[in-house]
Amino acid sequence: MAGDTPRAQPPPAAAPRHHPHLLLWRWRRNPLRRRTDRTQAWIALGLLLAVLVASPAAMFAAGDAAYRHYRATAAHQERTRDHVPAALVHDAPRHPEPGSDEARRTRYPVEVRFTAPDGATHTGKADVEPGLPADSTVLVWVDTAGTITEPPLDADQIRSRAMGWAILAFLAVALTGLAAHALTGLLLHRRNLADWATAWAATSPRWSRSP
Repeated sequence: MAGDTPRAQPPPAAAPRHHPHLLLWRWRRNPLRRRTDRTQAWIALGLLLAVLVASPAAMFAAGDAAYRHYRATAAHQERTRDHVPAALVHDAPRHPEPGSDEARRTRYPVEVRFTAPDGATHTGKADVEPGLPADSTVLVWVDTAGTITEPPLDADQIRSRAMGWAILAFLAVALTGLAAHALTGLLLHRRNLADWATAWAATSPRWSRSP
């Protein structure tokens, strides 16, 4: 009847929780487990162990090779670069906020004149503090060709670059393992589909046969 109070309904059932053992179903014997399921489980375990073993070795090898390379590069730079005085050709721009923390960190590219190690006079751009007047003297790094360049790599730069290559090596090993797992999973999935099609081709006539 209209206006009757509806009967109370039972509370909605809680979503079923996945038992931890269900996560390992490929390892447990059950009638629904296929041979490919067990194969995929062993491949996943093997890839996991391979990544765990290969990652530290790859990191050490890449980091050590990068450290040696950048240490040799720094040594070469120290031999082929000189720290020489240079004079500003014109005034450096003034910072809008003189004396501020930003002004102390800011550098402006200004043309400077210097004498290269070969005795010839050169000009180039150097980053200098704001507000320096013309003819002020600053120190610049120059190479054997008389070109202003960066200072030689220091110890912190060498370590950070070597660590960067070590991290890249770790990521490369991990991504290779994931790609191999995805590829084998795709191949096994196709194998399952082929087996299912074969089984259905043998079974379907009995289902579709008229009584």
